[in-house]
Amino acid sequence: MTANQKQLEKYAELALKKGVNLQRGQGLIINAPIEAADLVRTISAKAYGKGAKNVHVEWGDEVLSYLKMKNAPMEVLENFPKWKAEGLEEMVADGYSLLSIYGPNPDLLKDVDSERVAKANKASAQALTKYRDYIMNDKTTWSIVAYPQKAWAEKVFPELSSEQAQHKLWEQIFQITRIDQQDPIEAWNEHNERLRQAREYLNDKQYKKLHYKAPGTELSIELVEDHIWHGGSATSQKGTEFNPNMPTEEVFTMPHKYGVDGKVTSTKPLNYGGNLIENFTLIFKSGKVVDYSAESGEDTLKHLLDTDEGAKQLGEVALVPNESPISKSGHIFFNTLYDENASCHLALGKAYPTNIKDGSSFDEEQMDHHGVNDSLVHEDFMMGSAELHIDGETKEGEFEPIFRNGNWAIEFE
Repeated sequence: MTANQKQLEKYAELALKKGVNLQRGQGLIINAPIEAADLVRTISAKAYGKGAKNVHVEWGDEVLSYLKMKNAPMEVLENFPKWKAEGLEEMVADGYSLLSIYGPNPDLLKDVDSERVAKANKASAQALTKYRDYIMNDKTTWSIVAYPQKAWAEKVFPELSSEQAQHKLWEQIFQITRIDQQDPIEAWNEHNERLRQAREYLNDKQYKKLHYKAPGTELSIELVEDHIWHGGSATSQKGTEFNPNMPTEEVFTMPHKYGVDGKVTSTKPLNYGGNLIENFTLIFKSGKVVDYSAESGEDTLKHLLDTDEGAKQLGEVALVPNESPISKSGHIFFNTLYDENASCHLALGKAYPTNIKDGSSFDEEQMDHHGVNDSLVHEDFMMGSAELHIDGETKEGEFEPIFRNGNWAIEFE
């Protein structure tokens, strides 16, 4: 079932105005599942109404994706189409915005050999390196919003019929993205302001390290020198403000890739490449994962970590209060866009160059010198809870509370 058209209109407007902030004369790429055709058409109509020069849609079909991943020869999975990568590169180089509509089936590839999935993911990441560079460096505006495909909705609400589950998930999406409020745009302006206060406080502090303690977690994370906290809205290199993730509840920065030590245990499932990794533990030494285990999906976790050397190191540290709207919903969404905004999280793999002063201009040698991690992957995993405490260590070696019992220990306006 689809949502009420009036709500879809508001959601589409939010995605275009506060998400990618589409400008007159700009092109738009939409990545979307075919189930989301109603939303894509609504967004496209509004985009042209705002003066978009073109709307290019990259359709996905999970049934076809499954059939290919299950049956295609390995040499096909290991070779991403060059023409497709070049076409996407050409569009973002021409200033196109990117809007991804996201809501995959968490169990789509559970009976597919995880090695096949890993090879296909790596081939895609290698082919799209230049394209991803535009995103990771905010060379253009980009955003991710959700669509409750049936299989995803059924996973979140297994006790309901397919139609009821989809309706319920729409309700959750509209509530969490503030569509149910009188003026969603203004609500997002206020939300971005609160996140701005948090990131500015942390940018002023310039903590040397963060120390985490929770059941199953005792971890110290060194932050790179001249790190920058981001969160809420971002600004593209052309000066356009946008919201990369909708929803978003996080502020995030860059860990030093050689400065992570200790143990961390996940608190929510990680959906990676159509497979769930659940209840996993990582042990770090001098920045690198040296041991790991998982109650389920351990093979998938192994393939993720074996993608390349950078996949074993951290590229992001993000703070999210346990009292966030997504956490308070009481649901596990089996979807990184939502679950990462319910919980403090870390990311294995590539760091955002914008999280360090002048990072977008660093070459490979400078990145390594400053502790900036590089990888073909960037995968967030959730490790926050109501029992998490985080301290910031100053350059003088003093410890200051940042989080207590999963929430900010700092007062903001």
